[in-house]
Amino acid sequence: MPKKKDKPLSSWNEGPARSAILAFVSDVTRAGSPSFLAPEERVAVFDNDGTLWCEKPMPVELGFVLQRLAAMAAEHEDLRGVQPWKAALERDYAWLDRAVTDHYRGDDRGAEELLSGILRAFGGTTVEEYEASAHAFLHEARHPVLDRPLLGCVFQPMVELLRYLEAHDFTTFIASAGDRDFMRSAAWEAFNIPPERIIGSSSALGYREDDHGSSVVYLARPDVFDDGAAKPVRIWSRVGRRPALAVGNSNGDIQMLQFAGGKGRPALRLLLLHDDAAREFDYVAGAEKSLELAKAHGWQVVSMKSEWTSVFA
Repeated sequence: MPKKKDKPLSSWNEGPARSAILAFVSDVTRAGSPSFLAPEERVAVFDNDGTLWCEKPMPVELGFVLQRLAAMAAEHEDLRGVQPWKAALERDYAWLDRAVTDHYRGDDRGAEELLSGILRAFGGTTVEEYEASAHAFLHEARHPVLDRPLLGCVFQPMVELLRYLEAHDFTTFIASAGDRDFMRSAAWEAFNIPPERIIGSSSALGYREDDHGSSVVYLARPDVFDDGAAKPVRIWSRVGRRPALAVGNSNGDIQMLQFAGGKGRPALRLLLLHDDAAREFDYVAGAEKSLELAKAHGWQVVSMKSEWTSVFA
């Protein structure tokens, strides 16, 4: 007997989100369909924090930054009462979460303090040193609430969606406000996405001659903050195409979702709703406007609680 094929999106319940994904992929890949897209036009973009893996009580990479800031505060007394070093030293996850959430509500005061700390924390570090440190952190640290390995906080249904799209000749990209090089250190192992398909925020880089010939190092100043309206600009500059499918979970993803498709072109926009306190977290803070727009424009909201049979692998 022929081998039975595995059910696509097996961690997704039969429901509106799964049906919308299957219908969309069928429409854009079926020859003769009015919505047919050639393989080179099948571009899918995914936000990272809160979309591909858990972002509470703070994004994963902030745990990495927290470790470095705490070490700096322990060494330099003058930093201990200054944010974000104070929050890092005291493991004040609430302050860090609030800084991120307030950003998505339009208040950047905490985010600016956090960014200033990040820039100081890694100024002068080579890209290889940063990558090695990030890799070690990802494999040694555990989630502070879920008590899981950090790479075990990846959303299994989203991994299945990535594989399903790739099986239908989509090219997948991560487009996130998170640090590009931190995501690069995790994306291949976690999502099977290579570093050249990571679009994210970045610090400025510089060239330095050294005993090994030369190095690329981080400068203590920002380059790009890849969030909000910057996301479509960065997607176009890196990919040269509009995405046909976009997936996000917050107000910072609105413009990326709007950019999907374009005039007369098919698009699927998915917005993940964190509503599962039992298996992950239940919150809408920082996603209020995106949920309003989803309702107004018919974007497909994905309820973690009702649409997913499992959250983590």
